[in-house]
Amino acid sequence: LRCVDKHSLHSPFFYDFYTKVIESNTKEVIQLAETLRQKLLDNQQIISFTDMGMYKGKKVVTSVQHIAKKSVSHKKFSEIYLKAIQYFNAKQIVELGTSLGINSLYLSYENKTTLHTFEGVAEIAGIARDTFSFAEKTNINLIEGDIQFTLPQFVQKGKKVDFVFIDANHQKEPCLRYFEQLLSISHSKTVFVLDDIHHNPSMKEAWETIKRHPLVYGSADLYRCGFVFLDSSINRQHWQLEV
Repeated sequence: LRCVDKHSLHSPFFYDFYTKVIESNTKEVIQLAETLRQKLLDNQQIISFTDMGMYKGKKVVTSVQHIAKKSVSHKKFSEIYLKAIQYFNAKQIVELGTSLGINSLYLSYENKTTLHTFEGVAEIAGIARDTFSFAEKTNINLIEGDIQFTLPQFVQKGKKVDFVFIDANHQKEPCLRYFEQLLSISHSKTVFVLDDIHHNPSMKEAWETIKRHPLVYGSADLYRCGFVFLDSSINRQHWQLEV
């Protein structure tokens, strides 16, 4: 009920963001990605693994079909992420939570980009690797292993990132830790996207905490996800936007 559209946005930054990223009719649908999505939705293969995220240590038995249905970003939002990458001219991209690799195909659509995507579950990373191979992607760096160890190792290299998509452990403490770690290799134009910000009370708290961070000057709550901006020229504005 509190969502607004372009008619209520007086900020040039958010008006342009809304009209050129969220509202833009020139949607980039990657047909190959959607073909692969459908194949995964039809894949009834059973896999088992130890959860590395919210229910860490729990044995999980599920199907590829179920993961594709419940854990892969919706096409509508993957399109928004791609348009944001194009609009902000992002080159170095980080994704926490590769899942089956469909959203990764959108994040890495531009050949000029390099996507560093992190997946903690070996069995899921294996399926994502097949996705990338089938799509013949050469600009994706899949980093497999527990993110609490692999992310600090990546951050230590010090390479600046332009766009960050966080869809890993849906709890407040890990989410905030990932955010702080990646802040250390961000710059004023880096864009962060947090998925599932209203997934549970813990994620809602994480989202509100990040909005209050001294380096965060603007945010856009799209309900399914939240965009965070570090550009000081935005002058502390937080919007809930209609999608």
